[in-house]
Amino acid sequence: MEKNMEVSLLFDFYGELLKPSGREAVRLYYNEDLSLSEIADQTGITRQGVRDSIKRCEKQLFDFEEKLGLLARFGQLESGLDEIFALAEKIYSSSDDIQIKSLAQSIERKAGSLKE
Repeated sequence: MEKNMEVSLLFDFYGELLKPSGREAVRLYYNEDLSLSEIADQTGITRQGVRDSIKRCEKQLFDFEEKLGLLARFGQLESGLDEIFALAEKIYSSSDDIQIKSLAQSIERKAGSLKE
């Protein structure tokens, strides 16, 4: 996974655990795509201070993931739901039994709603 995308996803899971100033710098850098200079202008700290804050927060986000594994678990769940949906579709298309088709459709709907 591309680092920027990974940091952005980690921020979605763990951003609230960061200090407010670091959280804002990471949000502006990764989610709003502002440069270090633009963030420095907005926050009133030096460009180097912004960079240091972002690097420190990146390390914290990766440490949180290493300890808690929420992003990895989310990926596993999403993959499992895709597999459940595909298997339910296969059951639906390979059966002539109305009750089995109805149950397969219910499974597809549930898997689809859990993915949203």
